Amino acid sequence: MQILDGITRYVSDIVDVLIVSYIIYKLLMLLRGTRAVQLLKGISIVIAVWMVSSFFQLSTLQWLMENLFSLGIIVIIIIFQPELRRALEQLGRGRLFGRSSQMDEQVITSIVGDIVKAVSHLSKRRIGALIVVERQTGLSDYIETGTQLEARLGSELMTNIFLPNAPLHDGAVIIRNNQIMAAGCYLPLSENPFISKELGTRHRAGMGMSEISDAIAIIVSEETGQISLAIHGKLERRLTEEQLISRLYKELKPPEKNGSTFWTRKEEGEKEDG
Repeated sequence: MQILDGITRYVSDIVDVLIVSYIIYKLLMLLRGTRAVQLLKGISIVIAVWMVSSFFQLSTLQWLMENLFSLGIIVIIIIFQPELRRALEQLGRGRLFGRSSQMDEQVITSIVGDIVKAVSHLSKRRIGALIVVERQTGLSDYIETGTQLEARLGSELMTNIFLPNAPLHDGAVIIRNNQIMAAGCYLPLSENPFISKELGTRHRAGMGMSEISDAIAIIVSEETGQISLAIHGKLERRLTEEQLISRLYKELKPPEKNGSTFWTRKEEGEKEDG
């Protein structure tokens, strides 16, 4: 009987650890590609300082850390409010613990083809455009700022949206999978002080979106017709059609197929920009 109880307790502990580990994993996946990653690093440093103060009996520093931790729950709720909101939304939709949908090769080819065809057409005619491709980080809040379309992705539709006399040409188009979710969307502007002064609102909006999410922003300059790409807070300018195709394929391919993860893709992008 004792052996059976021991086995039951052992199995229960394993299940408990697996469930908690899975929840932590899904929460980390939810935070991936957001500013919360940097905030978590800051919290880790604070915890490390607290441990050092406890080990060396630094009373003043220890008192400061203990008072800081007493407000920890409230601070975490305030800091991670956007991420907590998104987690609750996904939980309500049944997506938090579900497997994230990934596009197959055929869908990726179709998306890249339509985007490049529209961007090439707009670039040759020097028509300004801002196209955002959603990935893991949800952009529902920004979709709601524009006119919701939920139309099948097509180069002709995108070209018509950005025509100078069109009512939605001033905002951004947001793409989810192979659908144009909305047009005329308002995006947050980048506060990066090192952005070139010659770049306008479209480039700053594309940069801003890439800084707070893992989305891909394609910008066409109205003045020069040049094509730019904003990924992970980095701006790649003066791209040719072939370079745009290559970069979009690289970023949109699932990690299992291109042998890399979000983190390695981010590091590679930073090395290329450096």
